[in-house]
Amino acid sequence: MIPAFGLIIVGDEILSGKRADKHLAKVIELLGARGLTLAHAQYVGDDRPRLTATLRRAFDAADIVFCCGGIGATPDDHTRQCAAAALGRPLLPHPQAQALIVQRLQDMAREQGQPFEPERADNLQRLQMGVLPEGARIIDNPYNRIPGFSCDGPGGGVVHFLPGFPVMAWPMIEAVLDGACAQWFYQAPQREHSIVLYAAMESALTPLMERIEAAHPGVRVFSLPSVDHPVHGRHIELGVKGAVEHVPAAWRELHDALLQLGLDTGPQLIRER
Repeated sequence: MIPAFGLIIVGDEILSGKRADKHLAKVIELLGARGLTLAHAQYVGDDRPRLTATLRRAFDAADIVFCCGGIGATPDDHTRQCAAAALGRPLLPHPQAQALIVQRLQDMAREQGQPFEPERADNLQRLQMGVLPEGARIIDNPYNRIPGFSCDGPGGGVVHFLPGFPVMAWPMIEAVLDGACAQWFYQAPQREHSIVLYAAMESALTPLMERIEAAHPGVRVFSLPSVDHPVHGRHIELGVKGAVEHVPAAWRELHDALLQLGLDTGPQLIRER
């Protein structure tokens, strides 16, 4: 079975509006390009109890979750600590992660024309980014070598922890998808078939929607109203979505019923992934 994919975005700066989230739209795009969909997403501030509880739920579910933000080594970065607490495991120096961080620090010293001082306080602090929950696997960071990491939960959930910076996180997400998740690409082709309805009321259409869903297991009926669309104005986009092989029969039944109701219809839309 194809697992559900989720996204957790961490940081007070997102919730306060200091930074605008860019991860949600990009993760939807990256999944869609591979025939996958995002099942759930959540924003969490820099609050340890709340973040720990959120991660514990992710580890207990059999989902694949990307978690962006908070894996640094400053006092407002809590994700590594919360991941360990959610798993009930200790934080331990990860030899491979710390070796990559040392390489990055050596590069930085070389670029600045300075000797590398491994015992300097700021360098020791940066090594904390390589202190990870026991059993973690690293995710290579092509931007600056400082890795992310992945952990498996007791309930089958896998959480991939990434920096908050899009320039780092997005290539790392792509690498995870193209590596560990490639087996699920395009395994369940999906289709949406819908139509634009003018001057229609959702409440009047609800019995029809319920009837279509009951008659076609595995197909979902959706209604997306709009009040100020630049082309269609006030309208409802009504349609069905599901596995490619199940949608046509449900669509025919829905479309025939709409014709019998004599509704004012606009264009049809078909989307596939």
